[in-house]
Amino acid sequence: MRLNKFGLLLVFFTFTLSSFTQSNNYFYGSFESNGVYYQESESTDYDKKFASNTYLNLKYNLNNKWVFDLQAESYLPLALQNYSDLLEDTFISTFSINFNPNDFSFTLGTIYEQFGSGMLLRTWEDRQLGINNSLWGIRSSYKKQNLSFVLLGGYQKKANTISEGKVFGFDSEFTLYDDKNSFNNLLFGLSYLGRLEAPHYVSYPFEDLTNSFSARIDYNTDSFYLNYEYAYKSEDGVVKFNTVSDTFIKTGNAHLINSGLIKDGLGLDFTFRRLENMGFYSERVEFGSPFFETTLNYLPALTKQHDYLLTNINVYQSQPNISFQDPSLMKAGEIGFQLDAYYNIQKETFLGGKYGTKISLNISKWNNIKGSYDYENEDYNLDFLGFGERYFSEQSLEIRKKWSEKFNNIILFVNRYYNKRFVEEKVGEINSKILVFDNTLKLNGEKSVRFEFQHLFTEDDKKNWLGYGAEYNFNYNFSAYFNSIVNYGNKLEDKPTYSNFGMSFSKNASKFMLSYGKQRGGLMCYGGICRYVPEFKGLSFSIITSF
Repeated sequence: MRLNKFGLLLVFFTFTLSSFTQSNNYFYGSFESNGVYYQESESTDYDKKFASNTYLNLKYNLNNKWVFDLQAESYLPLALQNYSDLLEDTFISTFSINFNPNDFSFTLGTIYEQFGSGMLLRTWEDRQLGINNSLWGIRSSYKKQNLSFVLLGGYQKKANTISEGKVFGFDSEFTLYDDKNSFNNLLFGLSYLGRLEAPHYVSYPFEDLTNSFSARIDYNTDSFYLNYEYAYKSEDGVVKFNTVSDTFIKTGNAHLINSGLIKDGLGLDFTFRRLENMGFYSERVEFGSPFFETTLNYLPALTKQHDYLLTNINVYQSQPNISFQDPSLMKAGEIGFQLDAYYNIQKETFLGGKYGTKISLNISKWNNIKGSYDYENEDYNLDFLGFGERYFSEQSLEIRKKWSEKFNNIILFVNRYYNKRFVEEKVGEINSKILVFDNTLKLNGEKSVRFEFQHLFTEDDKKNWLGYGAEYNFNYNFSAYFNSIVNYGNKLEDKPTYSNFGMSFSKNASKFMLSYGKQRGGLMCYGGICRYVPEFKGLSFSIITSF
């Protein structure tokens, strides 16, 4: 999979030459580079050093039937903090040849795929989190009328190497009913995923092959939807203290229900999920990897994703795995729900005013699965719908109001409980309340200014936080900002302060961002998936363009 710099230049030249010699075909791609000059860092390896992650993606379309896709990555002089140690130098990260004749599709090389909701398989790339868990192998698919089918197999990408475990499976979906006039449809799906890995142990009482299955049914109308998915994973050894146990062997299963209603300005969405021992990796020992290497399935935290600095302190991470740390800390997964409610108050009403008002409410609650846990004998017996030790709960209310043609604001209130002991396996429980005022004022022409105030109230952990910031938009393409959060109320003599200022400029398909300041260490989350980011002070930049 790795290619030297000469090979990289050769591939680029070939792609470019082809694009100009074939007028009926076309060449396109993207370039992204993220870099930091570290002045201070938790890691002495990064003090006064420059690091960058750079991505070049190239695609060539031939007669609308063939697509050649290549991505090169460079981590020079070294990768950004808390990215995999395997990410170094410059190499070809992904490459694929895709053939799409009529109803069939065939891929050789890098495969991105998702089965159902992703509880068995989802391969994707997220550069902010340092995730690219694609498969290297073969994929074929067929789709026509009421049937779609995908068959694949290969090895999983592990930074710039390939995992040892083999992965293969299929996904199918059948349309049982489809009325396009009333937007009513009923779908049924079946999936299978196998992971074949021979562990390097003297003896083990479980099979090299781990089988997993899922079934799903989706019902949709123009105003209502109801989806249910069930997944099962066969017996496998539980990973304890970075070692696969030959005595702690369990199956896994998952249930996911999602339902919603949209009617007359009202929107409701309810999600319930139960995960029992559903961590799934192409290499067993990568269980709990902070870089998500060899992670096969997608199990995000089903909580509201907030946009503000203080609302992203003490965020929840999904807990799909078995963990027996000690007799007081035993868990086998998670059970819980999330409810979203949206309502648009009409214009020219008492509460709506001249421009209307938007209200959203979110309630989420996640717990360990209740049951009898046996630490000495490495076993448990779970209640199907039992709510055990509380991991996390949150209630939030958001009001969006336009007061005039030039001024609008957002008011957000969050009430949150976070069990640090069970989620992070550290000491502590945190009860907090967060209040946010976000205001935007339009000025002349394309100019506008946005200013926000935040406050986190708590008697626990690091105590209170105060946050504030401002953003000035010179036009639709250019903006500058400043923000700061201050921790106070604790016994520390110096109040920890994290301040940043920066700018953003965009033009056509290109965007440039520059910032300087001190970043708080902690979890960074995208799409419900989180990774730890160390504290640092320095100059950051980002360049993104497509062509």
